[in-house]
Amino acid sequence: MIEVTRLNDRKILINAELIERVEESPDTMITLTSGSKLIVKESRQEIRDLVVSYKKEILCREL
Repeated sequence: MIEVTRLNDRKILINAELIERVEESPDTMITLTSGSKLIVKESRQEIRDLVVSYKKEILCREL
């Protein structure tokens, strides 16, 4: 799970495995595989970094 901030400053956790796409125009919109869309304060690059960090954490647990 990664933590992101909605535009109303509420923090939420989303399952990084369910992210289908992340777009910036100018707000960052995350589209999940379910079709749900979330607009968040983090940039596209920040979301990418969060997902990479999450994946590294999961892989290290498996070793």
